[in-house]
Amino acid sequence: MRILSGVTKPRALLFILVATVPGTALAEQRVALIIGNSAYQNFTSLRNPMNDANDIAASLKNLGFEVMKGLDLSNAEMNQIVNRFIEAARRSDVSLFYYAGHAFQISSQNFLVPIDASIKSKKDVRQQTIELAKLMKGLEGSKGLHLVFLDACRNNPLPGQGDLGSDATRDGLARVGDAAGFLVAFATQPDRAAYDGVGRNSWFSRAVLSHIGTQGQDIASMMINVRRDVIAATGGQQVPWENSSLTKQFYFSPGRAVAASPETQLWQLAASSRDPALLRVYVDRYPAGTYTREAQVLLGNSGNIVIASNDPRSTQIPGGGSEENLWNFTRTMRVRPLVEYYLSRYPSGSHADEARKLLSALPRVDDIDAHPELVCEVNATHPRDATADTPGVPIDLLARKADIAIDACRRAMAAHPDMPHYAALLARALAAAQRKNEAIEFYRLAADRGNLRAMVSLGLMLENGDGLPRDLKAAIRLYERAAVGGHPDGQINLAVALIEGVGVKRNVPRAAQLMKKASESGSAIATYNMGVLALNRQYGTLSDAIGYFRKSIELGDPRGYLAAATLLDQGHGTRNDPVAAAEMLLAGVESDSGEAMNALIKHPKDWSPETIRAVQIRLKEATHYGGPINGEITGLKEPLARWRTMGALPSLAEEKF
Repeated sequence: MRILSGVTKPRALLFILVATVPGTALAEQRVALIIGNSAYQNFTSLRNPMNDANDIAASLKNLGFEVMKGLDLSNAEMNQIVNRFIEAARRSDVSLFYYAGHAFQISSQNFLVPIDASIKSKKDVRQQTIELAKLMKGLEGSKGLHLVFLDACRNNPLPGQGDLGSDATRDGLARVGDAAGFLVAFATQPDRAAYDGVGRNSWFSRAVLSHIGTQGQDIASMMINVRRDVIAATGGQQVPWENSSLTKQFYFSPGRAVAASPETQLWQLAASSRDPALLRVYVDRYPAGTYTREAQVLLGNSGNIVIASNDPRSTQIPGGGSEENLWNFTRTMRVRPLVEYYLSRYPSGSHADEARKLLSALPRVDDIDAHPELVCEVNATHPRDATADTPGVPIDLLARKADIAIDACRRAMAAHPDMPHYAALLARALAAAQRKNEAIEFYRLAADRGNLRAMVSLGLMLENGDGLPRDLKAAIRLYERAAVGGHPDGQINLAVALIEGVGVKRNVPRAAQLMKKASESGSAIATYNMGVLALNRQYGTLSDAIGYFRKSIELGDPRGYLAAATLLDQGHGTRNDPVAAAEMLLAGVESDSGEAMNALIKHPKDWSPETIRAVQIRLKEATHYGGPINGEITGLKEPLARWRTMGALPSLAEEKF
């Protein structure tokens, strides 16, 4: 049996919009009310709620919702549209309420604030706001599922004086009831304030927009992904939270989930079409991606295709050149260059107007003066803090643009002194420029103000003696703080130290519990590590291992493919299944950095003939292989390389998009 590597450490108008149902018709009736209040007359104005409402409404419309939308609503307008929504929701299979704007709690009751509210007493609260409990009460007892998203509690707008005492000045929103059939999602934990965001959208809305259109993703999985993105984008200082009493599962975009990651899909779209523009989109989007070197080889030094192919499929757009397939992927990715590519290819296409609207919602990130925050994030984000729209940059690539990142992060930090996130990003950019003393100063500043990524990074510097005297105990204390704060990397680093007995007394049971917490929060690397612990019989049983490896794949760690294939091929902890092993191997060939292909080509004796035959059959079905089905590796190198580039073409319309 191959030995798997040990556990590893991460380094003012009101109007109605009627939706049209997308291509795959939905049998269920869906209705949504989206409210975005920004221009408050008596409270601090908010920059992003109107943008959030517009963008969420557009996404829901594309997902088959009949959308009611209100922007900058007065108390009378809010009451009117809420009542209309309740009536429509009670007749629908699914209702969704999304609110962005000011809100507050008094005596554990939540109130949404219209733009004309003037609140100086508790009496004013009842008369001039919308009580969330009344809205939810109006939905109770109806047949459908009810989804409530509250991107509120940016800050408490009340003065905290008179009979509005300390209860009114508590931050954030309160927990809500648990009537059956509801999911209530908050931008952050109860009793905590959330950030308004620094770009077009709030952190929460930005994450929802990135994941809501993913096909085959249930809402529980979507919220895990949203939570991961917001935690990563804010250094752990904002943690979305939800309370669910749903009685059945819900999918915003029903259908079969796409196994390949967005990166793999973009690569196959670019590589199979041999389109230089798409290849450049891939390289710009994933500068240190799994396929970046291959993309650069195809582009050559001139930026044009230098490798020709006699395969007629090499000129096809995945899905047989289907505009619909290209648009569906573009809409889900929400990457500006990809939208521009779609418009260049289909300037009068059936989704051209929608694409132009999406383009206006996706700011350029190359203008430091206009968007220092975005420039800072794009250039300095840690790869372990990657989100759906910010892939992260390795330290060596950051070093090449360190001056740009440092300038942008200084500007962002000055513009948002309440966000230690930018101090942490500035510290990383300074570290990449080998300005270690300055980096340590800003890491300490960010860590002292609660940024969890800064704690982890500073802990690694102390553990490795990088710019500081080596101090394992101080590193462990920082990992402890980050772990208590819920940061997966803090939990993982502390767990590895406990397993290895480095800087702390060895304690494998506690390490496993920390790793499990990180896994449950959506960490792919922690989930893979749980599989290794199970495989080594340090936690759980051997039969648990494959479940963890499968889950790590779902969460985004492609190493899980090879690990799961190994167990399926050899029947360790699960029944022997050559067909499933072959599917896992081929998925790994598509998605990982070459480990699965090397495992097949360089170590053929590690695999059973039955599994190799299953690989040959699948490659032949995809027309990549024309040799014998004999269970031998000979002749599979080129077919596997084509599979890595094209996957299951020519039927990619069904398989991938």
